[in-house]
Amino acid sequence: MEISHSMIRTTATAVALLTVGTLVTVPSASAATAALPSCPLVFGHGGYPKNPNAWRKDRIRQPNHPRGVDDQKAWGVDGVEGDVQLTRNGTKAVMWHNTSTNGLTGPKKNITDIWWTAGSTNLRDRRISRGPYAGERVYTLRQWLDHVRSRGLIALLEIKPETKRILADPAHSAAAWREISDPIKERQGAQRIMVYSTDPWIQRQLARRHPKLARGSAVRWTDSVAWDEPPRSWRGNVPRWRAVLNQGAKSVMTNYPKEYRAWLSGKCAR
Repeated sequence: MEISHSMIRTTATAVALLTVGTLVTVPSASAATAALPSCPLVFGHGGYPKNPNAWRKDRIRQPNHPRGVDDQKAWGVDGVEGDVQLTRNGTKAVMWHNTSTNGLTGPKKNITDIWWTAGSTNLRDRRISRGPYAGERVYTLRQWLDHVRSRGLIALLEIKPETKRILADPAHSAAAWREISDPIKERQGAQRIMVYSTDPWIQRQLARRHPKLARGSAVRWTDSVAWDEPPRSWRGNVPRWRAVLNQGAKSVMTNYPKEYRAWLSGKCAR
């Protein structure tokens, strides 16, 4: 069969059109990524048991110290939650979760009843006595904020309800509030800080004193599995994780940051 030049041109044109059509209909990797919703900001939280006698089982997992913050960073968080307590008479804002020194060396005392450095029961000289962070000490609010900034993370501060007694006491209120507010004000221009409290009175005070920062309560709790020791499987959280993600949450908090970040892969664009 003799092939004419016109047949060659026609065939070449058809192949070119087919090729172009194929290229148009196959989405690029960047286009596929752009089609995904944005991932929420992920805040790491240290689990605390939710059952009777929880204080006996508590392994002091809260990231209120550099080692804990560094672990959270390695697990892929965008921010980390820390717990703010006040020592006696509001003389020092410190990073500690529990009402008392349970989980620290030395005799058991309420944090609000002991001094930062003075006396044989002071807080500064104690060390975490159990769990993955045994040997770590207690840090001040200023020290913690500086380390969080150095790791490029958002600081989410919970002002613990135990501080209310001091913050509302006319004899100590002004100095106690300065202990909390001054470190925040000194740093808020250089790092992102959010604050909240589960105590309604403290939350109202935060909204008045730090109106642009008192948005920590907007961070959605995304877990459904109650924390226990030893930790339960993260997999029971998946239905709740999926529901919160589908609701378009802008920021979430979890006791399982490493597993949550891995679960998010392919479901949203970071």
